[in-house]
Amino acid sequence: MLGYDLRDEPWIPVRMLSGERERLGFRELFRQAHRIADLELPVPPAASGLLRILAVMTAAIGGHDGARLDDAGAARDAATWYPLRQRILDHGLFELDEVDAYFDDPRRSGRFDLFDEDRPFLQDPRLLRECVDSNGASNPSGVNKLVFGRPTGVNGAILFGHFTDMEPIPIPAAEAAWHLIAQLYFGPSGQCTPRRITAHRAGSGDAAPLRKSISYFPWGPDLFTSLVLAVPGPQGGPGQEAGDCAAWEGELLHPLEPLPPATWPGGLLTGRFRHAVLLVPSADRRTVSDAYITWATHEKPVPAQDPFQILDRRKDGDFQAREADGARALWRDLDSLLLKDSRRDVQRPPALEYLPRSLRPRLRVRAYGFDQDGQQKDSVWFQATTPPVLQWQEESHRTMAHHIRRCHTAAEETAHRLEFAALVAWRIAADSNTDTSPKAKIKIDRRKPGPWAAGALSRYWPAAEREFWRLADPQHAGTPVEKPFVHAALDCLDESIGPASRADIRVARARSRARAILLGLLPSPPAG
Repeated sequence: MLGYDLRDEPWIPVRMLSGERERLGFRELFRQAHRIADLELPVPPAASGLLRILAVMTAAIGGHDGARLDDAGAARDAATWYPLRQRILDHGLFELDEVDAYFDDPRRSGRFDLFDEDRPFLQDPRLLRECVDSNGASNPSGVNKLVFGRPTGVNGAILFGHFTDMEPIPIPAAEAAWHLIAQLYFGPSGQCTPRRITAHRAGSGDAAPLRKSISYFPWGPDLFTSLVLAVPGPQGGPGQEAGDCAAWEGELLHPLEPLPPATWPGGLLTGRFRHAVLLVPSADRRTVSDAYITWATHEKPVPAQDPFQILDRRKDGDFQAREADGARALWRDLDSLLLKDSRRDVQRPPALEYLPRSLRPRLRVRAYGFDQDGQQKDSVWFQATTPPVLQWQEESHRTMAHHIRRCHTAAEETAHRLEFAALVAWRIAADSNTDTSPKAKIKIDRRKPGPWAAGALSRYWPAAEREFWRLADPQHAGTPVEKPFVHAALDCLDESIGPASRADIRVARARSRARAILLGLLPSPPAG
């Protein structure tokens, strides 16, 4: 029967170093990785998951001399593993015979076929008989449930097109593969298609492991470098010796049995899914017309730290992954990526540790985020790439790392002061009973903020980003950084208030008071 073999079907959009754009399967992606500049999946959550999948494959394919990054012997000792990684990087490409040996291994036969009857890629064929209604008839979830951005049910919001459950439109198999990956890594919690394993038909599930998160990858001058650096360093612990395998290898997990440990690297990066999916192909296997999406397990997630996430300390002392925020630009996280974990409140991603010194001047950071809530709401996904900033990591350039933190701190403090100043100004201008004398205390009513604060902040962040990147230069290290952000905030405040200050005395006084609040951030000039 015809299938859709992800090894050779052109389903991954890439941009070559030559500038040409192509679509490749797994096999050609690895064969040509040293000629590829970037992945160009239009669904960033799928790209974030795909990079984890590719990292596991990279570890197993290894180098030209048969050395593999997932070798358990090398993984026991960092002093052995990191030099091994460096030898692979120095070689500069994946050998064709090593790539073919991985993808043509008989033990993986059929495992890369999107529609294989026994083990379709990253899917569970048991859903065909387990997702049934009370009469035993098939009960699929619908193709709209698979595709992020399409509405489901009667109240689903239309984000990227007009689709309904009454008239579902099939999706090309390549795009279905993207959304399959996105569902497994970013799918929602809550109600789902019921799955009958026992007499009880359970119909709710947990959030996917990367739900509402942002991931940060070291990004090299070509895809080969990026993939080798995406292989996380050995994390140690009991799971490392437990017989690691990727999600497309080994046996299907039993949904009612305890979960295995998050072994390294396959279990860690591809073995923590909370959803089970099965795609329903068209007769010619070129499109997907339906899908089953349900829960994979209700067991408590196994403890594991994703190597591509920033961890922030919560008020209770525990750490949690930094959440994606569609309104937050990547530069505002930069100091958390450069400073070492010696700080008690933030831990940078393990994937950004122990980067090769020779590569750091050319390494950027690629971020993929999906702004979601914990259940069903999806707001916006995004991707961003920094300039080559990893040369400024604290262990190699302490002065610049701390300069970046000072710039970020100044920008954030100015934003908080700008919001407060605009709220004060609106209260003075809008409430005739408010005392406008310079030293009077102004009581803010955040239920009635007025339009100035939001308008000023929406203007400020793009302006602050321009100032940040201007200051992010070694020639500015050690110099005061507050003034550019304060002056940018003053301009944004004036633009938000508008020309009314020239005609209304209360608005003029409100503007003057707000400007004084902002100018208070600047250090006082030396006496005498």
